[in-house]
Amino acid sequence: MSTMKFKFILTLLVSAGVLAANAQRPAPDHETTKGGQLTIQPINHATMVLTYQHKNIYVDPVGGADAFKGEPAPDMILITDIHGDHLDPKTISAVNTKHAILVVPRAVADKLPDADKADLVILKNGESINKLNIEITAIPMYNLPESPTAFHTKGRGNGYVLTIGGKKVYISGDTADIPEMRALKGIDIAFVCMNLPYTMDVKTAASGVLAFKPKIVYPYHYRGQDTNEFKKLVNAGDKNIDVRLRDWYAK
Repeated sequence: MSTMKFKFILTLLVSAGVLAANAQRPAPDHETTKGGQLTIQPINHATMVLTYQHKNIYVDPVGGADAFKGEPAPDMILITDIHGDHLDPKTISAVNTKHAILVVPRAVADKLPDADKADLVILKNGESINKLNIEITAIPMYNLPESPTAFHTKGRGNGYVLTIGGKKVYISGDTADIPEMRALKGIDIAFVCMNLPYTMDVKTAASGVLAFKPKIVYPYHYRGQDTNEFKKLVNAGDKNIDVRLRDWYAK
């Protein structure tokens, strides 16, 4: 076989692998902002890629490099919590080929290898920073009732509100229907968790969403929960909220 033919076949195989990986994901959504399009690509469970002005934000990247086939390398990585479905240092090392900015809570920073700490930003609940022309505010995420033995204790992890091209994007992380979430204002796009016993059930999540009324809400981190029931409850309370159901567990 000639070298040229071998390279051609190899290229086809690689392309087929990328297409197969992409076919397992929901199609990306696109939202218009003042600064251009925001692309939302669900990956799996709590993991997603947001793209804005040719900058790629990986949220809670897990699953190894294979989970991100076909996606550009991250320019920023946001991590919400220390649990393995949010923090996987091996995945970070595998995908962080451009040495992205890492935005994390202190508990996550303490678990990162030194190699991932070169461009590290540590945010406490309530703190904000501007990176890549995106304002990032850390929001509390915790279980109710509060307890030192809860799966998620107040102050350890971060939800995030990102201001991207004038639009506010809320990423809940692992939280209950907490007052800080219910008090959010002006949220354009929300990603809200629901899975027992770690976060909320469907009814509680819907109640929280109806309190802060995002324009668009994606249920995510919902393994084992009925997202159709979530949509029904939210729209029964407010028909103007765009509830977007995507398959975050496609295989």
